[in-house]
Formats: sequence, structure tokens, C-alpha cells
Amino acid sequence: MASLPAREEYRPLLQENPVFASLSPSAYARVLENATLATYATDVFLTHQGDPAHAFYILTYGRAKLLQAAPEGQQVLLRYIVAGQEFGIIAALGAYQYPLSVQAVEPCGALIWPGARLADLIRRYPQIGLNGLEVMVMRNQELQRRYQELLTTRVEQRLAQALVRLAEQIGRPQTGGILIDIPLTRADLAEYTGTTLFSVSRILRTWETQGLVESGRERVVVRDSAALAELSDLDGVSFMGCALACGR
Repeated sequence: MASLPAREEYRPLLQENPVFASLSPSAYARVLENATLATYATDVFLTHQGDPAHAFYILTYGRAKLLQAAPEGQQVLLRYIVAGQEFGIIAALGAYQYPLSVQAVEPCGALIWPGARLADLIRRYPQIGLNGLEVMVMRNQELQRRYQELLTTRVEQRLAQALVRLAEQIGRPQTGGILIDIPLTRADLAEYTGTTLFSVSRILRTWETQGLVESGRERVVVRDSAALAELSDLDGVSFMGCALACGR
């Protein structure tokens, strides 16, 4: 366990996280006192779907992916999380199970609060409970949107939506486009869009010939963001703004 002075460096991370927003300086100190630090290697699971929800996490560095097993047995990649983002707020409620699995896609670190400690903090600082409720509602709405996409949109549209979303969340501008800055395989994209590896490969090959994307081993670069935003049928304002900044 890290000493309190060592953990104080994570105060800005807490202040920017919605679960711990709008607390007093003394409250942040108490929250950090109750946290532990852990590190995880690439591909290690931080949580498993169906296991008892014993702790709440905030990533301090690295990236991880949130996965859910569908009733038919296939695995759906719901979203990626990066440093400063949280998962496992349900641990504060006691005897519940994790609804998702979380797997590191690169080396990760995390601040961890056991469920009982988080519940104690909520009793001491009710604002954390209100914030946590808002986060749970927001995440549930995100999941509903994702499932609606999987049920009602074409594969090409879902893949365009996925690339738009990933480029906006974790894209890195570079010459000629936006690099989706995580190890990203075509199998990952198939899980993310609820389709087959064959379909993803076919669509990406077509888009590469059209100059929309460039893909390689665990690597995707968005070349024509305006065209992808149009294909995705999403509100592409902020994404296209990023594209303009990249020179398109």
C-alpha cells in the first residue's frame, strides 16, 4: 500500500472523475487514505463478469476494455476506458455481481476502493453517492445505446460508428489522419461491432481502397474522418473538428 504523500499525486485524477466531483479538500484526503494501488500486465483481467463486485476502480494509467458475454455465448466489446475513468461503482451496494469483465489492453495501474470502504465514504460524504448514482444512470444509458446500435444498424454503419467513437475518445492526430491509439485488431473491431472477423476485414479493405482508413497489425488510422462521420450517421461535429485540426 502506498503512503498518503505518494497517493496525493492522484488528487487531480479524483477531482476530474465524476464519482468524486465537487468534494472538499479534506474529503479528497480521506478518499485517498482509503484507496490502495495496484498494477496489471497486458491481457490480465481486472474483473470478471459474474464475480462478486468487491471493489471500485479508477485507472491511473494505461487502457482497458469492457467486455460482456452475450446469452448466445459470444463476447461483446462494449467500450474502452483510459486513465481517469472508473468502473465497478456497483461494489458500493454490497451483494451484487460485476455486470462486465474488464481486461487490460496494455500495462495498467488503478486506484482501488473495497466496496465496504466506498460505502463508508458515501455515508460520510453523500455527494459521492449522488455522483455515483448519476454515473450508473449514464453508463446504463450508454449500454442501451450500444445494444440499440447492435440491433438496428447495418454492419458498415456500426463499424463507422466504432471508428468515429474510438478516434474521438483515444485518437492521436498525426500526419494524414488520426491514429486510434490502442492495440486494435480486426477481431477487437468484430467484438466491438457485433459482427464477424470476415465482415470487418472486407469492409476495411474497401475503405482502404477508398482512402477512408489505413489498417495494419493492431493499428488503425482514420484518413477521411468526414466520410466516416457521414457513414456513421452520428453527430460528427466534434469529431470533424478534430479532423480539421489534423489538416483535413
